[in-house]
Amino acid sequence: MKNLFVIVFVLTVFRGYSQGNLNEYKYIIVPKKFDAFRKENQYKTSTLVKYLFTQKGFNTVYDDALPKDLNSDRCLGLIVSVKDESSMLNTKASLVLKDCSSQEVLSTLTGKSKVKEFEDAYKEAITEAFGTIQALDYTYAPKERNSEPITVSFKNDVKDMEKKREPKNKVNEVVVKQVATPEEQVYKSNEPVVSKIEKAVPLSKEATNNEKNDSNILYAQEIPNGFQLVDSTPKIRLKLLRTSIPDVYTVEHDKDNGVVYKKDGKWFLEYFIGDTLKTEELNIKF
Repeated sequence: MKNLFVIVFVLTVFRGYSQGNLNEYKYIIVPKKFDAFRKENQYKTSTLVKYLFTQKGFNTVYDDALPKDLNSDRCLGLIVSVKDESSMLNTKASLVLKDCSSQEVLSTLTGKSKVKEFEDAYKEAITEAFGTIQALDYTYAPKERNSEPITVSFKNDVKDMEKKREPKNKVNEVVVKQVATPEEQVYKSNEPVVSKIEKAVPLSKEATNNEKNDSNILYAQEIPNGFQLVDSTPKIRLKLLRTSIPDVYTVEHDKDNGVVYKKDGKWFLEYFIGDTLKTEELNIKF
C-alpha cells in the first residue's frame, strides 16, 4: 500500500512533464542488444520491451529494421535503453528514452524483482518500470515545423556607428535603431546602461548563529544519487534519492519510505504510518 502510494504520486506529477514530449515522436526504436547485456536479446529483454511499447500503442521497430521515413530522419523516433541497477539480492531495471541528439527525454521509475531466475526477474522488473509509461496517454502529434523562409531586411539599418573609447583601449559600440516613416516613428538605443544590482550583504554573526541554533533546519549535503539532510548535531535525518522529475525525491528515513516534493516554494515530506498518510513541512537549506 505504501509503495503503491509513492508510485502513484510520482507518476501523477511525472505525467504532466512527459506527456507532451512523447507525443512528438512517431517511433520507438528498440535495440536488438541493450548495452546493459552481453548478448543479443539476452533474457528476452528486447522482445519484451518491443511488446510492451507496441501494446501501449507506440509504433515500435527494431534498430536494424527502420522504416524509410525514420531511416532518413532519425529525429522522428526515440531510442529506448535498459538501465540495469541490479544488486546481489535484487534485480533492478529502468527504461530511458533518448532523442536523435542523445538527449534524455524520459526516464522511468526503477522496477524491482526478487525472483532468482534471471529471465523472470528482468521480465518483472522491466514490466514494473514500464508502468511509468503505461500511465501516459500517448497519441502521436507531429511537432509543427516552420517551413516559411526567413526574410531579412536591411532597409532601416544604421549607417553609422558611434564609437566611444574607454580606458585600456576597449571599444564600446553604441547601436541605434531608427524607423522614420509617416506611419511609424521609432528610436531605440541599445547603449549599455549602468547596472543597479548591488552586492549581497553578508549575514550578521547574530543571524548566522540563530540559523545554526534552529533545530528545525535541515542542511542538504550532496551525495552521488541525491542529497542527505543533516541537522545541526550533525545527524543524518533523511536521504533524498533523485527521480527524473525536478524537485521530487524518493526518501529513506527512520520512519518509512516516502516522497519529498516542492510545492508553492515549500518542501514537504509524505509517508505512511500504518494506513494513515502523514505530511510534514520541511525547512531545507540547499
